[in-house]
Amino acid sequence: MRLRIEGGQMIDPASSTSRAGDLLLDDGVIAWIGERLPEAEARGVDRVFDASGLVVAPGLMDMHVHLREPGHEYKETIETGGRAAAAGGFTAVVPMPNTLPATDNRATVEFVARRARETSPVRVYPAVAATRGNENTEMSEIADAKDAGAVAVTDDAFPLQSAEMTRRVMEYCRTFDLPLLTHCEDKALTKRGVMNEGITSTVMGLQGMPKAAEDLQVARNIELAKLTGCRLHIQHISSERAIELVRQAKARGVAVTCETCPQYFCLTDEDVRGYNTLAKCNPPLRTKADQDAVKAGLADGTIDAIATDHAPHAVNEKECEFQTAAFGMTGLETALGLVLTHLVDAGILSLGEAIGKMSTAPARILNLPGGRLEAGAPADITIFDPAAEWVVDPAKMRSRSRNTAFAGWELTGRAVATLVRGEIVYEDSARHSAQESAHGGKDRK
Repeated sequence: MRLRIEGGQMIDPASSTSRAGDLLLDDGVIAWIGERLPEAEARGVDRVFDASGLVVAPGLMDMHVHLREPGHEYKETIETGGRAAAAGGFTAVVPMPNTLPATDNRATVEFVARRARETSPVRVYPAVAATRGNENTEMSEIADAKDAGAVAVTDDAFPLQSAEMTRRVMEYCRTFDLPLLTHCEDKALTKRGVMNEGITSTVMGLQGMPKAAEDLQVARNIELAKLTGCRLHIQHISSERAIELVRQAKARGVAVTCETCPQYFCLTDEDVRGYNTLAKCNPPLRTKADQDAVKAGLADGTIDAIATDHAPHAVNEKECEFQTAAFGMTGLETALGLVLTHLVDAGILSLGEAIGKMSTAPARILNLPGGRLEAGAPADITIFDPAAEWVVDPAKMRSRSRNTAFAGWELTGRAVATLVRGEIVYEDSARHSAQESAHGGKDRK
């Protein structure tokens, strides 16, 4: 399909440009971009999308999600997670391998890739577990997994505890040019912990998880990355000290990047009061000082990317005692609004910087196509209304699970349309109906 997107504010973080104009999408790529599409190029267009008053950006990429398939389809599937991603403005996601069985070999990687092709409206790039069965005892089949389509190696949800095993995994990652995505947590320090260790956990009588558990493993993994030459990516960074360690490592030339998630710049451990299981996540929500450090790290570039750690859970896994409730919250459908409201509108990031951390940076870190608005680039596009005001309503979410900590929040900024390979995979129904009415019920040719 040949599709023209006209009149939008086109923001390309890769080239640091922002301009009003048109895009022509043809055969899955951006065929033309500029101020006004020439009449000769406009002939034969199948549809015109009026983007007046909207932002046109490279497709958002979430490099850290949990789609639960195979094995936990009652929480989420590749299809439902893909639909949630599209509604949130994401054109690509990277699911973590804590599935059942674990995504730790060629067969499981191929399964995820095949199910994605069959059911998901967005691109799905599998990551392979660092160790067999996520058991931290034997390395996974990293070479075969890459050959099958894995784009990264990760220990997410099952952080590598052995420095020796971590070193070996890093050496394999370097050999096969794959980044290692690490969940930095010293489990000996967080055993039986359910929230951040501090005043709030003490008042609530809950076992805490000290920030040192994150800080120690960030420091260790940075040193091992320096030793091995591995491209290290630290997931869901949340503590003030960990962010400073990354900042110092980058200054020393270590190949390290990191991400954070909206919960760490929007919430603190105070939001756990009342034994709010929807705010239970891992890493746990930290203090106001840590929240400020996350915002500062985003602003100065220490934190490269924003991911969601989308972690769907069934109702019974959250509506229970805090100690036994599952860690994690959904995030695909709220991330863009939270970023625009609490980072861009708050003056912490420019609009271009925010888009870059949600599109260009993940594509660069994972060495994937996308994250650019230029002729020849993949036609993966996110169109959003930065001024749209809306209220988070779990009942309207497309994810199979509804465990969001942001229910009832008033946000500004929302996806209007999501395009993958030049095809519209999500479109705001109200806006689409309004456009059809304005054009006499027909798309313009």
